[in-house]
Amino acid sequence: MATVKFLYWAICLIAFSWGSLPGSNLLSIARAEIGVREATNRNDGARVEEYLAAVGLKKGDKYCAAYVSWCFKKAGYLAPRTGWSPALFPKDRLVKEPFPGCVFGLYFPSLKRIAHVGFVERIRGKYCVTIEGNTNPEGSREGGGVFRRMRYRKTISKYANWL
Repeated sequence: MATVKFLYWAICLIAFSWGSLPGSNLLSIARAEIGVREATNRNDGARVEEYLAAVGLKKGDKYCAAYVSWCFKKAGYLAPRTGWSPALFPKDRLVKEPFPGCVFGLYFPSLKRIAHVGFVERIRGKYCVTIEGNTNPEGSREGGGVFRRMRYRKTISKYANWL
């Protein structure tokens, strides 16, 4: 019985202290950006330009990967720092099963590469609830802001663990 109590309190302590670890607020930061919109639908606007600047891109560039990198930076992580979506999926970061906070990638056959990324916020059966920059309610990679989306897991090509 004493062992069970000890394990219970140890788990509680770990769960409580996890919230104070550097970067543990990654999804909170990503969620706070939901609703950011482009100024003129040309990958612009003050906040969008902050995402782009975080990885050295200029106004008007695509920013889904820049948004992901900006969130990691704001959460205190040293990496990733890229605006190139395929770079978020090096072999040593790939995971088979999604989990909250991992990065997902969509493969576009016409481009022959991962061409849109975002965060997995939670899993709902066969779906991932995601938070993405440079998208829209319809799921475009040419979007208009930061949105929460529901994506069928079979449409997601890769997952990466940067935590």
